[in-house]
Amino acid sequence: MSFHKERHPEKAKRPDAPSPPKPDWLRVRSPASFGYAKTLELIEGLHLNTVCQEAACPNIAACWKRKHAAFMIMGDVCTRACAFCNVATGKPKPLDAGEPERLAEAAARMGLAYVIVTSVDRDDLPDGGAAHFVKVIEALRRKVPDCMIEVLTPDFKGKEGGAARLAEAKPDVFNHNLETVPRLYPSIRPGARYYTSLRLLDEVKERDPALFTKSGLMVGFGETMEEIGQVMDDLRAAKVDFLTIGQYLQPTPKHAPLDRYVPPEEFETYASMAKAKGFLLVSSSPLTRSSYHADEDFKKLKEAREALTLSVRAASEA
Repeated sequence: MSFHKERHPEKAKRPDAPSPPKPDWLRVRSPASFGYAKTLELIEGLHLNTVCQEAACPNIAACWKRKHAAFMIMGDVCTRACAFCNVATGKPKPLDAGEPERLAEAAARMGLAYVIVTSVDRDDLPDGGAAHFVKVIEALRRKVPDCMIEVLTPDFKGKEGGAARLAEAKPDVFNHNLETVPRLYPSIRPGARYYTSLRLLDEVKERDPALFTKSGLMVGFGETMEEIGQVMDDLRAAKVDFLTIGQYLQPTPKHAPLDRYVPPEEFETYASMAKAKGFLLVSSSPLTRSSYHADEDFKKLKEAREALTLSVRAASEA
């Protein structure tokens, strides 16, 4: 696997720079209008967290109406302060040993066929929290054995053994988001390293080639189309199967400033670029998020792999 060299970082715009007005294609209905109270009651009753709430996801209403939630494990306080993220930063509490079983109970009560498990960064833990992810996967397999499991993990700070543990636990999809282009890492993801993230994705695929891998990008930070194309090439070098691209939305004035709203037609261009580079599946739109319609996308991902396998077999027999 080969990756291009990282370019010199540039400083982000001033945090107090005014944001452009939100276009119509990014306006969504209020969560209250969808009556998602039952999902909220269940999650709060079992003392669980969701990234839907903590990250202020614009799709929370649509997802919760369908009883579709992305569970966030290991607490609601992150050890990093990424400039795009709305999750609180600080000193997290000790791991909750009962969390895996409660999460599995929530999945069972909701009748979920597809479960997404993500987390805060836990750089305070020796393994970055990899073992806790495994415990959650094991609890889900016991409680809801027929469900599909997607994990959206941190980079585990490059700590040895993280990728191996997750690959051995055999989730159906392993997701780790690069978030942005390498030039912008110092200002957008100051606690992360671009190549550490790429190596994690590559190592998981090497350990289990049958495991679907996935990564996501946000646009609107000031990146160029050329840079996005280079990230796509790096992800394909790591044999990543599925790419998501969505619009960055500035959570508060203190977060990374928004450079621009990317028009829908540009997202279509990114989708065409990614398909041409060999991704099995691409989701690219202003409201795309890693977990949005993930259950439906998993079916498409399997179908795409099966079609590719049949195509390669037919070509070899010709």
